[in-house]
Amino acid sequence: MSQATLHVLQTCPFSWKVRGLIEHLGLDVDEVQVNAMRTKKELAFTNGWNKVPVFTDNDGEVVVDSTPIMVYIDEKYNDGVLSDNSGNERYDSMLAHVDEAWKRATIPILYGSLGAALSTTRRVSKLEKFGFISRRLYAWAGFPIMWGIIARKRVKKDGRTPKKLWHDLLTEYTSSFDGHAYFGGVEPNLVDFAAFGYMRSISPFKQFKLLEEHELGMKWYKSMERQLK
Repeated sequence: MSQATLHVLQTCPFSWKVRGLIEHLGLDVDEVQVNAMRTKKELAFTNGWNKVPVFTDNDGEVVVDSTPIMVYIDEKYNDGVLSDNSGNERYDSMLAHVDEAWKRATIPILYGSLGAALSTTRRVSKLEKFGFISRRLYAWAGFPIMWGIIARKRVKKDGRTPKKLWHDLLTEYTSSFDGHAYFGGVEPNLVDFAAFGYMRSISPFKQFKLLEEHELGMKWYKSMERQLK
């Protein structure tokens, strides 16, 4: 059998979701960083998916899309302990909400102003695998696109500042714990790891300090960090 692999982009929130689960379970998985400008070629084995993350288990089974990957890993390597509440309305609705609302909140916090967008694209250009020319093009030409075409529209449509949006999400999430440390109760479940992945994807950027101002959110986040091996 070959070693399991996870194809990622370093700054992709979906990749961070799966990485956290793998770290928590202490799995021996070879992480392969994909060239951000050549995903179609480097992920050709996915038969048209062409997005990260992609998980290939040690039997050669290829699984795509972050949440299905997390469920697959939990079931195969952890007896489904973290996703055993699947089918429960509270669990299913929160997982769907996190996968939609938290996903959409990552772009505004990272690219919601011209200065933030410039800072983010320059940071991404250093963290991701680019060619010599494409690295510089992304660093200086990417921020007007990310800010002007994508992030600004999302911020305007939502009506909240990116900080307010994230604080509202964290307040809503931590309020659902019913007095426990995690959404999963005494121990985190797959929903916690999904939410943690989205939030953790912002940690390499200076905008993370805006999230650190949410006391309960950071208490949960640091508890999740201690779950990693």
